[in-house]
Amino acid sequence: MIEQMKPYLPSVLILFAVLYFGVHGLTGERGLLSSKARAELLEKRQAELAHLEDEKQDLEVRVRYLRTGSLSRDLLEERARAVIGFADPRDYVVRLDAATAHNRNETRAG
Repeated sequence: MIEQMKPYLPSVLILFAVLYFGVHGLTGERGLLSSKARAELLEKRQAELAHLEDEKQDLEVRVRYLRTGSLSRDLLEERARAVIGFADPRDYVVRLDAATAHNRNETRAG
């Protein structure tokens, strides 16, 4: 019986190879059917990029005001107080932990 099937063995192997690569071509990581997942990942990354660009722009403005030629007294005072940890007796100080502050910034940006 095995002798009768020997001529068909290469054809069967080729058929299995075509099926294997066909299935992976459709359902694999870069397959035709995974385009929805890639589109969702792209949207997520674009939103993250937009958030980072906004943050970068904000930091660039702050740096511009801290340069010697255009020093903003208010911004310098704010940074000095934040670094040193002092506050004016007339100031209202609201302390937030890092996670709460990060969540508040994400809510504003989103």
